[in-house]
Amino acid sequence: MRKSILFAAVASLALAACGGAAEAPAETGSETVAAAESTVTDLGGTPSGPVFTENQGDTLALSGYDAVSYFVGDGVPVEGSEEFTVKYQGYDYRFASEDNASTFAADPAKYVPAYGGYCAWAIGANNALAPGDPNVYEIVDGTLYLNFNEDVQKRWEPKKDEFIKQGDENYPTHDASEHYKA
Repeated sequence: MRKSILFAAVASLALAACGGAAEAPAETGSETVAAAESTVTDLGGTPSGPVFTENQGDTLALSGYDAVSYFVGDGVPVEGSEEFTVKYQGYDYRFASEDNASTFAADPAKYVPAYGGYCAWAIGANNALAPGDPNVYEIVDGTLYLNFNEDVQKRWEPKKDEFIKQGDENYPTHDASEHYKA
């Protein structure tokens, strides 16, 4: 119960800081729960670049994987649950636990994947958008980078610093409304 109250407090502070409108929470006993059961909180904001989703217009980011799971414990990514969803910059991020959702809500920029979850090699080497696979990743200097597949990851590895530098320049040139086209 203490975690739920703490999460509600963190979520309220985050909403107030972002100036976003929130639905009034429902009271159940001494616990506060979000009115919309599948969305824990909406942090507001707008994307600064494209975010990879399965289909254009979808809002599920990172293919539903828990962004915090890459950084905690054994660092193995796990799928999130609709029950623990945080909306950030218009996209839904799912988490495996309330603790991970709270951690993300406190500092989302720390956990979202670079380049909106698009392939780090494609954006760095070719200034192109290609899907990032949430199971093919590396954390470099505290930032999560996804790649298309293991073969691409092998091409990215030896020159990742160069690809990251170029990706950091290329990604902002893409509009937030863009989506990967096969």
